[in-house]
Amino acid sequence: MRVNGVPVTRDPEPGQCLRTFLREHGWFGVKKGCDAGDCGACTVHVDGVPVHSCIYPAFRAQGREITTVEGLGGAHHLQQHFLDAQAFQCGFCTAGLIMTGAALDPQQLADLPHALKGNICRCTGYRSIAEAFTGARASANGNGNGAHVVPPLAAPAGPDLVTGRAEFTLDTAPEGLLHMKLVRSPHAHARIRAVDARAALALPGVHAVFTHEDSPAHRYSTARHEHESDDPADTLLLDRVVRFAGQRVAAVVADTAAGAERAAAFVDVDYELLPAVFDPEAAMAPGAPELHAGARGNLAGEIRSEIGDADAGFAHAAITYEETFEIHRVQHVHLETHASIAWVDGDGRLVVRTSSQVPFLTRDALARLFDLPRDRVRVFTARVGGGFGAKQEMLTEDIAALAALRLGRPVQLEFTREEEFTAATTRHPMRVRVKVGADATGKLTALALRIVADTGAYGNHGPAVLGHSCGESIALYRCEGKRVEAYSVYTNTVPAGALRGYGLSQLVFAVDSALDELARRLDLDPLELRRRNLIGPGDPLISTEGAPADVRIGSYGLDQCVDAVHYALARTRDRPHPAGDWLVGEGMGVSMLDTTPPGGHIAHARISERPGGGYTLAVGTPEFGNGTTTVLLQLAAGALRVHPEDIAIVQADTDAVEHDTGAYGSTGTVVAGAAVLDAAERLHALELARGGDAVAELLTAEGRCDGSRRSVAFNAQGFRVAVSPRTGEVRVLFSVHAADAGTVLNPGQCRSQIEGGVVQALGAAMFEHVDIDASGQVSTRTLRSYHVPVLADVTPTEVHFARTRDRVVGPLGAKPMSESPFNPVAPALANAVRDATGVRFTSLPLSRSAVYLGLAARSARQAGQRAC
Repeated sequence: MRVNGVPVTRDPEPGQCLRTFLREHGWFGVKKGCDAGDCGACTVHVDGVPVHSCIYPAFRAQGREITTVEGLGGAHHLQQHFLDAQAFQCGFCTAGLIMTGAALDPQQLADLPHALKGNICRCTGYRSIAEAFTGARASANGNGNGAHVVPPLAAPAGPDLVTGRAEFTLDTAPEGLLHMKLVRSPHAHARIRAVDARAALALPGVHAVFTHEDSPAHRYSTARHEHESDDPADTLLLDRVVRFAGQRVAAVVADTAAGAERAAAFVDVDYELLPAVFDPEAAMAPGAPELHAGARGNLAGEIRSEIGDADAGFAHAAITYEETFEIHRVQHVHLETHASIAWVDGDGRLVVRTSSQVPFLTRDALARLFDLPRDRVRVFTARVGGGFGAKQEMLTEDIAALAALRLGRPVQLEFTREEEFTAATTRHPMRVRVKVGADATGKLTALALRIVADTGAYGNHGPAVLGHSCGESIALYRCEGKRVEAYSVYTNTVPAGALRGYGLSQLVFAVDSALDELARRLDLDPLELRRRNLIGPGDPLISTEGAPADVRIGSYGLDQCVDAVHYALARTRDRPHPAGDWLVGEGMGVSMLDTTPPGGHIAHARISERPGGGYTLAVGTPEFGNGTTTVLLQLAAGALRVHPEDIAIVQADTDAVEHDTGAYGSTGTVVAGAAVLDAAERLHALELARGGDAVAELLTAEGRCDGSRRSVAFNAQGFRVAVSPRTGEVRVLFSVHAADAGTVLNPGQCRSQIEGGVVQALGAAMFEHVDIDASGQVSTRTLRSYHVPVLADVTPTEVHFARTRDRVVGPLGAKPMSESPFNPVAPALANAVRDATGVRFTSLPLSRSAVYLGLAARSARQAGQRAC
């Protein structure tokens, strides 16, 4: 075959797909996202025809002309259109989209949703991608007010992303690289009697099999936070007791990934089965199987709090509403799966290149785990292909590091898409009982919650998610009596973790739905009930007893957000609706997010003059589609009064700066950005003081931010939907989102963050679900059965920004806007469906079958009442 005009004569291995064959030859623009032809990230042309190379047998390419994104050479007009429209965020899907689009004829382009049905983007929300195919340019509109803010900047990595040159985690092949595959438990709860690896070790090319006997004795959490004590230390690198189906029990290292996978099947594990429990209520009951010694009632975390007198508030209420809401598991589905390469460098240091949101915290965890000084461990990232909280976790680095330290060779571990579903993390499923009361005017008198969160087999993030979910969800409302009873419970299921919103999407759905229903029972417009009870400027942020009290409203744009959504819905009511018996309704949801996690979130930045001119900016925060690289360059260039092109950036490397907590909790702009602005302003002051001394030494300045000052951001979402009573189908006719992000430093990028968050949240609210069968096995194992939204599923979202400038955080009055758009989407959708149908749906997802059955049940009840 010929690849991009270069002859390739080596034969593929038996059964090898074209994707792995091309990557072995250095064509790293061909990405892996699914292994099943579902995501399109691996798209290449075979004799001009686009194919998913992960399911195309390599031997079929014999004698054919293969073109990867590198073969386009930057000359195709679609590559420039993607740059013009800023049609990417993490960019992992970009090459595949371009390769699909480059082969489309005008007739196919006219039906873009059909043409792109085989391509998934998890970040952008698709609006910018559709604009790229029509040749539109990104809008620069917004309220980017603030001193030293340079004009909005296009993503610096754009040219490399559209040409396939951008390096993600595994887009490299160190000399002597070995590959790891994990043996995983088929049982939900068992004790390992013995592991027999002799047959596996006898296979050619197998170097080692690691078991619980090789595991360090140190217990830790896979979750990563600034303070190690935030998460239960309940995990061993390889444990003799397995607590969920999918837990790793052994690691096989071989010359090739295929060889390691084959050998893994020859590892014989003898299990003693133990009783298992899959429901969190059952896990708390007396006599339930104990998952972790010392975890009373299988509790990983617990909150019991009352502020004011909730019972008195309910007694004085004119009306109360009480209901239980069920919020299900969903998966992050970042297209780049968890992956790491570990090796020992020439100085004897452990080095890990990884797909992580938290390289510094991972470095610290590895140093503790292997009893190494911190300066003997280096962790860094290349470009990361999405995260959404899932990569605030140490799932591959620890076991790859163990193998590298033992074998003295580079070792690579890459999760399959199936492993992401069965062995990574999900959103915490929650059962939330809400009771709310109000007087005759609609003023809230009491609010009570009982929350049972399923943290799965391990407590990573369990207590922190529980506290966060109870916080802003009820602090958003003025109410004198608030009571919370909340539990994070161990079960023998796949562990839950951090996911966009960190527990707020679950609680906001329950609380906002309950308030919407309360308003209807008061015969009050739900918008008016919100206006009467939402916190205002200067109001205390009251959630639970003992919650951090250091949060202030640094700027208030919630009223602007609510009004913007209200007016947009009113303005568009004359738009056409589907013909026939469709039911049409509108709904709104609102949410609030603290700007940084409690307990501090630290960033350090260094900026230095370069010989010959220009600057080097070193920061710790990774880039995974969160846009921090773009904003940090904007801030530095604005403060230094130079062009962003004059600044080279080094980031996400523990050797580059002192410390950075990481890119989670939407802190990239407000914490890392504040540190960068601090460093750049200091350097500019040094340059001014130096004056015109042409022979002076090169200057360096450093900046820091501890993230201890905390404010809040606000979001509001509105939908108009049409619901078919015959099929249960829900169509989004109009979507509008308003955000209070303070000073919007890059409006185009922020708009895309919001659009992507809305689409991801819609997927979680309507389609996506991780199912677990009666034996504890995850049965949702492929993207094809999971239904991530594609372009055909999406209605564009109209985005509005409140005009505010935060006085507490910064930089330049900015607030975060990465995860918060996700939170009000589900309640807004459910409230719109309630408005259309009269049925209050209390469980997610609002799938077609769920809506159909809910409407059918209502019809049956009405028929029964008429018969009586």
